Amino acid sequence: MGCDPVKQLLINLLPPATVAAIWAFWAFAPAAWVDAPWMIIVVGLATIAFVQLLELVFERHEGWRINRRELATDIFYVAFGYGVIGFLSDMLVNGPLTDLKQAWGIGTPWLAASPFLVQVLAVMLLFEFGQYWMHRAMHNWTPLWLTHAPHHHITQLNAMKGFVGNPVELFLISLGVIALLDVNLNALFASITSAGAIATFAHANVRADPPIWYGFLFTTIRNHSLHHTALSYEDTRCNYGNSVILWDRVFGTYREGESAIVGQDDRKRLSIREQWLFPLRPWLEKRSSAEVR
Repeated sequence: MGCDPVKQLLINLLPPATVAAIWAFWAFAPAAWVDAPWMIIVVGLATIAFVQLLELVFERHEGWRINRRELATDIFYVAFGYGVIGFLSDMLVNGPLTDLKQAWGIGTPWLAASPFLVQVLAVMLLFEFGQYWMHRAMHNWTPLWLTHAPHHHITQLNAMKGFVGNPVELFLISLGVIALLDVNLNALFASITSAGAIATFAHANVRADPPIWYGFLFTTIRNHSLHHTALSYEDTRCNYGNSVILWDRVFGTYREGESAIVGQDDRKRLSIREQWLFPLRPWLEKRSSAEVR
């Protein structure tokens, strides 16, 4: 039995409504909230929890239904992403870039003086531009693919699956140059948390198909599930945008479609240990073969 058209329309509006709510929150949040170092984490985690709950109510595919093992793994990776990957990104990339910005006198005062939404979209587009090319490189160069492949071995899509992968890939995909920009803190946090919300919906088992205008600029579960398709490796070489699909349209890697069956190779689910050792797989297999002989 199909879903009521009006109800489905409202479900389809959930992703853009969530993004709009996040933008509004940061635009009008008191300065004390913006300055609090924990607020960006609270907003990010609240968004993930909200979308995870939506999966229970508006399920897209029964085969992607979350179970305890998947949930435990996903929670581990969210904690790892916010904790370890976030710390390493700040210490090894954002901190040095901030120092470089000050030492070289790099500045974009025109951006800081721009309207709130202009700042938000500028940061999102710039960060996602780098992510697009890194992600595309991971599908076209074997050493990088070996770090990224574990993310494609997931056999179902859920709200937290964007955090799942090999630590090397998770660090590389977090890299960006936005620390070189002059941008208001509330706009910076709005761009980070709204991009996170878009990526969360793009990995979630929620039957929301946002309006055309939203899907033209931002990534949706439809085009991202196609990127995770189990049909063949070649079929995954499209729709690289994590939260911004516009760069795929600009650079010719956008493909229309959807896939309910996701995974790689024999669609074997990898354990956390297997995901972390995956880049060493060719060497381990070679050594194992040598020992057998």
